[in-house]
Amino acid sequence: MPVEKPRYQTIDEYLRIDRDSSERLEYIDGEIVAMAGGTYNHSLVIANAVRELGNGLKGKPCRVLESNLRVGIPRDTRFMYPDIPVICGKPEFDPRDDRNETVTNPRLVIEVLSPSTELHDRGEKFRRYRELSSLQEYVLVSQERPSIETFFRQADGAWLMTPYFGIESTIRLRSVEIDLPMTEIYAGVEFPPPSPDE
Repeated sequence: MPVEKPRYQTIDEYLRIDRDSSERLEYIDGEIVAMAGGTYNHSLVIANAVRELGNGLKGKPCRVLESNLRVGIPRDTRFMYPDIPVICGKPEFDPRDDRNETVTNPRLVIEVLSPSTELHDRGEKFRRYRELSSLQEYVLVSQERPSIETFFRQADGAWLMTPYFGIESTIRLRSVEIDLPMTEIYAGVEFPPPSPDE
C-alpha cells in the first residue's frame, strides 16, 4: 500500500487548532506536532528555575514566563513552546497571530532536556531559535545529572558555549546578568544512578 503523505496545515489552521487543543502543539514547516508530557524531575527543574529567575530579575526590565507562552520565528514557519522564555522590555507579538498569543522577542530561552527531545533541542530547535535577533542566550539543562550548558551570542554572532557540572556550581546567565546556584535549580531532584559507562 502507498504511504499516506502528511497533510500540511497553514499557519492560520495551526493557530486555530492549537487554541482549541487540550495539549500544546508546535508547528514545524506545515506539520503540527504534539509535545510530549514531562517527568516529575523535568517539571520540578522548570519550577525551580522559574522561581530562581524570577527572584533574580526583581527590579530589572525582564520577566520570566512559563511554558504556555508560544514563540514564533518571524522569518520561518515554526512556532514553539520553550520550557522557560525570558523577555526584556515590551513583548513583541507575532503579526501572524491576531490574538497576540505568540511572542517573537525572547532574550533568553531555557530548555530542560529529555531523552526523547535532547537531539532536537541541541540541533534543529537551537538552529531555529538562533534566527531570533532578540535571542542572546540559549540554555540546556539536564534532568538526569547536575549538568547545564549555556550558549551566549557574541558581538560577532558566534555562540560561546560554557558547560557547568556538579551540584555546587553556579550558573552565570550573561544575557540577564544574574547567577543561579545549581543547588537551587536541582532542589528536590533525585538523580538516577549513573550508568556503568559514566
